[in-house]
Amino acid sequence: MSELALFNNNLPDYLKEVELDDVTKALAGGGGSKRISLRGGKFRMVVNGEEVMTSKNDELEIVIVNAAKDVSRQFYGSAYNPKADATPPDCWSNDGIAPDKSVKEAQHHNCAECPQNIKGSGQGDSRACRHFRRLAVAMAHDINGDVYQLQLASKSIFGKGDLEHMPFEQYAKYVGAQGYNLNTLVTQMRFDETSDTAKLFFKPLKFLSREEWEAAKRQGDTPAAKNAIQMTVAQTDGVKPKLAAPKAEPKVEKVAAEEVEEPKKREDKKPEPTAKRDLKSVMSGWSTDDE
Repeated sequence: MSELALFNNNLPDYLKEVELDDVTKALAGGGGSKRISLRGGKFRMVVNGEEVMTSKNDELEIVIVNAAKDVSRQFYGSAYNPKADATPPDCWSNDGIAPDKSVKEAQHHNCAECPQNIKGSGQGDSRACRHFRRLAVAMAHDINGDVYQLQLASKSIFGKGDLEHMPFEQYAKYVGAQGYNLNTLVTQMRFDETSDTAKLFFKPLKFLSREEWEAAKRQGDTPAAKNAIQMTVAQTDGVKPKLAAPKAEPKVEKVAAEEVEEPKKREDKKPEPTAKRDLKSVMSGWSTDDE
């Protein structure tokens, strides 16, 4: 029997539902990181640091299979240099409360009182330490396929809009208030064309079928999904010393366009979307947009 015939024929029934384990993925080169970059106002699929595909549209349909419960933070102590090798942040926090235990030289013992959290510590009136939230997402057309990390900056997290223009925090609260989980829906994310930096809006498109929902739940429990929502910064020999000065220009990752200013409270807040609008009735008006 040839090797090709072995894999194409006579597959035992017990192996038909078996997925690749972590050992095989690692040895086969499939265990690398996969993420969605928002650089340049485009959805870019990045695998092991290499861009493999760029979306031609300004919107993307996904299923959110997992998400970090807390808003994380990152601080870079020097300005972004596109010619320099990538380096880890000078300080970071997974929970937004205190620096991660693996940080060698924390800027402060807690995030709230940190000098890098002071308005004006970054460029202009911004804060040098930035907010982020990590999601693990699957493509709506291929829920059983790859899981990607999506890192949202503060402009895509905070704020208020109408039902067509919801930042992520508002969107998650809206879906939860209707009594549904995020992994039961196809979510559309699209760029705000009026923003100078990468800013996303979210809205629900349709409910998943039972089979799709079961797949989304399985995906959310995979190592890939769990790794996508956890910030694990590898420390590298020869990384420049950390800066402790309260005034420092932030160093931005290579997806610099995704960095945005931390949200500020406003007096003239717009009202929340009315809770009386049921999610099913809202999405029924979008039924023609599914394709």
